[in-house]
Amino acid sequence: MKYDFEEIVSRRGTNSYKWDSADCNSVLPMWVADMDFRTAPPIIDALARRVSHGIFGYTRVPDTYYEAVVGWFGRKHGWKMEREWIIYTSGVVPAVSAIIKALTVPGDKVLVQTPVYNCFFSSIRNNGCTVVSSPLVAVRDTYEMDFTDLERKAADPEVKVMLLCNPHNPTGRVWTRRELERVGEICIRHGVTVVSDEIHCELVYPGHVYTPFAAVSEDFRNHCITCVSPSKAFNIAGLQIADIVCADADVRTRIDRAINDNEVCDVNPFGVLATIAAYNEGEEWLMQLTEYLWQNYLRMKDFCSTQLSGFPLCNLEGTYLVWMDCRKLGMPSEKLEQVLKEEAGLWLNAGTMYGPEGEGFMRWNIACPRTVMLDGLNRFLEFVRKRE
Repeated sequence: MKYDFEEIVSRRGTNSYKWDSADCNSVLPMWVADMDFRTAPPIIDALARRVSHGIFGYTRVPDTYYEAVVGWFGRKHGWKMEREWIIYTSGVVPAVSAIIKALTVPGDKVLVQTPVYNCFFSSIRNNGCTVVSSPLVAVRDTYEMDFTDLERKAADPEVKVMLLCNPHNPTGRVWTRRELERVGEICIRHGVTVVSDEIHCELVYPGHVYTPFAAVSEDFRNHCITCVSPSKAFNIAGLQIADIVCADADVRTRIDRAINDNEVCDVNPFGVLATIAAYNEGEEWLMQLTEYLWQNYLRMKDFCSTQLSGFPLCNLEGTYLVWMDCRKLGMPSEKLEQVLKEEAGLWLNAGTMYGPEGEGFMRWNIACPRTVMLDGLNRFLEFVRKRE
């Protein structure tokens, strides 16, 4: 490999949310979704050039930014978007919150598919709306959508928006074109706007293909809003940059108003430059990263099949987040998260962060050097053996 993903880069003492939040430095954090790899060299070089200038005032977003975003999604994913469809903002979570603000009034309902990214819940509630869940169905070592239930929930006239997670966090599903078609058909039939969080779209593994919801058909494009960002794939979440893509001009105006109302309409120069560098020069690095992450998952799967057979993993189709069934321990997920930190020095995410359907499950972040991942697995194994 041209790039070294085995290198251990210490993050302690850097005010890392992931590494510096534990009470004890012996805790190994495999929870919050950022990676322990340096970002792509072209991004580092672009930022270094900007730092050398020494002045960091308010920034404008140049034409080259829009060209990079449009070029990347057209080239990589066959999604032909127009520049005017793009609204930049400081992150996907602020984007989702602003979109809900634009499309609902307090008291409306927003549909989600649980277990799902925990910030969906806060974005809905912070806008005075009610969460309506159509739970995913566990089928062997994966999850499927319950389209009968989804249709029933979408038919409620108070449901105005559906938040789709594509690829899905935390289950690791990459929704197929046919699955997305069925979602779109249901939502259009009942006047529900799909808001698709596609932040993990670059991290998809062999045998699976990311399909942008808006690219499925012209009709879907005109009835959805998409949120994207290079932050997960290129490990630049701290640079605070994301894009809302909306083809409908009237809806886009409402979203732009909400972005300004929520005061998340400005971005910093580093996020802008990092996005341009990532999309124009980062593809080779991303390809090698994806292969490394896939090998991490295969190694974890092998470890669990031989050493932790009572703790099955959900098939990982995309993201670097692995969903583990820990019900064998007979311990609530939130308690297990705490006990693992205290006794094993291992920090995982409790499954109930993602809705009640996550009870008994834990989410692992395997975006780290393989030796670090194996350290975490061995800590978990020792913890389990002490309870046998």
